Amino acid sequence: MLAYIVRRLGYAALMVVLVSFVSFIIIELPPGDALTQELQRLQALGDRGAEERVEKLRVRYAMDKPLLTRYWIWATNFVQGDFGHYFYYDRPVSELIGERLSLTITLVLATIALTWLVAIPIGVYSAVNQYSIGDQIFTTISFLGLGTPGFLLALIILFVSVVILDQEAVGLFSSEFRDASWSLAKVWDLLKHLWVPALIACVTRAARLMRIMRGNLLETLGQPFVEAARARGLKNRSVTWKHAVRVAINPLIVILGTEEIHATIGSNMLVAWVLNLPTLGPLFMNALIRQEMYMAGTVLVFIVMTIMVGSLLADLTLAALDPRIRLD
Repeated sequence: MLAYIVRRLGYAALMVVLVSFVSFIIIELPPGDALTQELQRLQALGDRGAEERVEKLRVRYAMDKPLLTRYWIWATNFVQGDFGHYFYYDRPVSELIGERLSLTITLVLATIALTWLVAIPIGVYSAVNQYSIGDQIFTTISFLGLGTPGFLLALIILFVSVVILDQEAVGLFSSEFRDASWSLAKVWDLLKHLWVPALIACVTRAARLMRIMRGNLLETLGQPFVEAARARGLKNRSVTWKHAVRVAINPLIVILGTEEIHATIGSNMLVAWVLNLPTLGPLFMNALIRQEMYMAGTVLVFIVMTIMVGSLLADLTLAALDPRIRLD
């Protein structure tokens, strides 16, 4: 097992290097760069000394060097904890990420928890009560959820809240807690606002997981070990939850580690963009628009690292839950 973990970590490190290099090249492909856009913005504001300051920044951060040299400098600094500079805000990338990382992780975890709390019970109910009225209702709702983009639902909620209900629907805090220090009152205010973006991002994810859980459980319920458990006189509830669900949930654990985490991050980015949430989503989107390579590249590398670690944890969790995998 130790050799397997070391081998997977080696593959993960190689993948991170490859993705960082490809991301760096792709973001640098369009003409111009972040400093060129910053120079145009400052000149439009009438700043006569902008060209000289921007040129100093270009030399300081090796923006005048060849592409491979710039990548090597950024990669070596990245390993040492220096992720570069965000020129638009004139601040280090590490500071901006540090300010928003905790809220981003909180929103992602809240979305995943809400998704599983909704998808798993409904998927089990639909499989156990196949073709019932409840199953047909949940199937229809799941199809609607799969066909509704998260950002569109966010726009609808934003319109209803602002135009119809005349209420504030953006951000994760009320105006009085936005710049306040952390306290129990601020945490409670966060929880009152957190469920809205979590529910929006949950809609599509829960609909997909519900359909997968239903199909997997239907297949598992027809297997011989389930019939044997029923023949021993076990109750249907015990057979379903202690035996069938334990096997049927394995593909969902794989999806959680390899797809669900980064897919939730991606869907939350669009929702955060619409609702103006203080997370990494809007920061990352602005970085792509302004060709802020250091911010965009750093966020992409962190997403890939999350996928690699999540995939490894999913495999280890499967080995712990399913004895057949341990034997293999």
